[in-house]
Amino acid sequence: MLGAKFVILMASLYVGTSVHAITPPWAEYDALLKDFVVSGTTDGVTLNQVDYSGLARDPRFERLVSDLADFPVGALQGREERLALYINAYNILTVKIVIENSPLKSIKDVGNFFRPVWKREAGIIGGTPVSLDEIEHDILRKMNDPRIHFAIVCASVSCPDLRMEAYRAKHLDQQLDEQVRDFLLNTNKGSRLDNARVEISRIFKWFEEDFDRHGGVEGFIGRYIPLAENTPVRPTLDYNWSLNGR
Repeated sequence: MLGAKFVILMASLYVGTSVHAITPPWAEYDALLKDFVVSGTTDGVTLNQVDYSGLARDPRFERLVSDLADFPVGALQGREERLALYINAYNILTVKIVIENSPLKSIKDVGNFFRPVWKREAGIIGGTPVSLDEIEHDILRKMNDPRIHFAIVCASVSCPDLRMEAYRAKHLDQQLDEQVRDFLLNTNKGSRLDNARVEISRIFKWFEEDFDRHGGVEGFIGRYIPLAENTPVRPTLDYNWSLNGR
């Protein structure tokens, strides 16, 4: 059974649509991403690196977290607004976890076998404490768009890149498609042709069922990059859990 706090959170999503939408604090988030995320290379992998120490010193980040905690999620209108809000929230709270537990070599160092980082309270959204697991599994995955797996970022080298702009309802479809395509074109993270077979990220193994309604893993990938007929596709790329910092 879902916890009471999750029931409260989901109920708040469906407040009557007569409430006028309120703009989330994405302009400030955009500015922070511009100032503290840059393209770089870690362990031979090209990625967007995050300056966690810089973010920790910037009062705008603390204000962003506070605004997220107070944001009236019941004012969200439509699926795209909810998706954008919770994708951004996942990424913001992941950064918060890293900052609060620095120095870290990997975000997985925060938790343990019995209570991994994903199941610990990450922060507050609209007055409700949430974990990263609750955002990902109880909210985002239930919205049936597997592209979310290439937008939420677990602060690791092999994760999809932290996008250098906030996700917004108006542009969400384009943004998500770009995230998937960019990830798959990164040969050290997304997909790589090797000995007549295509190696792909383990993300496709962990969440394989999410792609079933979208042509399966191969059908989904084929929307973004060309796949030769009868080429084996295997989710065997190494996954580097080192921090995506700089």
